[in-house]
Amino acid sequence: MQNTFIYDGSFNGLLTAIFEIYELKIKNVRIVAKHYYEASFFEEYHEVITNEEKANRVWKAVIKYGKPIDAHLIYRCFLSEINGIEQNLFNYIKILISKKQSIAKDYGQADVFHLAEVNKKIGREKHRMDAFVRFRKTKDNIYFASISPDFNVLPLLEKHFQKRYADQLWCIYDICRNYGLYYDLNSVKIVHFDLPENILNTSDEIFQKEEIQYQKLWKNYFESTNIKARANQKLHEQHVPRRYWKYLSEKNLLNW
Repeated sequence: MQNTFIYDGSFNGLLTAIFEIYELKIKNVRIVAKHYYEASFFEEYHEVITNEEKANRVWKAVIKYGKPIDAHLIYRCFLSEINGIEQNLFNYIKILISKKQSIAKDYGQADVFHLAEVNKKIGREKHRMDAFVRFRKTKDNIYFASISPDFNVLPLLEKHFQKRYADQLWCIYDICRNYGLYYDLNSVKIVHFDLPENILNTSDEIFQKEEIQYQKLWKNYFESTNIKARANQKLHEQHVPRRYWKYLSEKNLLNW
């Protein structure tokens, strides 16, 4: 019979599940996030209660036996939120602990190769968020940007934007996952808001009028400098995929 460990979807929850699998010496296991779990008659399930101490012990083992590249790979792939990624991560950690050395380049291992491919997708999504995030100044003098990436890359954006906009108040909010990063000129904090449904639309109730006017000017400039006869739509969409246009004021300011 298969043993299924159900965790809360957090990174510490996943590490806690891995600790308990080792602690109980259970074989034939799978790990699944609570929001993906579907009950089956042919399994025994274990509900995991996230425990920071247990999670830290697993993470310390990863750091001890692996290299920074292993830790980065594990965390970044966890952020993909791909259904079933937990099994690949568990297998990766199990092999790492067994070999007591880095396996990040051991592409002969199916799980390592799969995670390397997932990591590439995470890297592309992060890079595009770095490039396509557009801030708008609110009436509270906070530069606000909303995003809805395919993967949960918001934690990976912190360093880039803190360094680039160190002298400004800003907030980047993931409207799909309902949390954001807020920089108060000293540190970055995780925040949760009850945002209005029209937050993606330009609104003078939230944003400064000067900001709206500036974005309209920028859109007009973009349109006036665009030479339609030389346009290469296919190439353009390769560099700026259509799903990112909603972030760009020069693309579709009035219909975000």
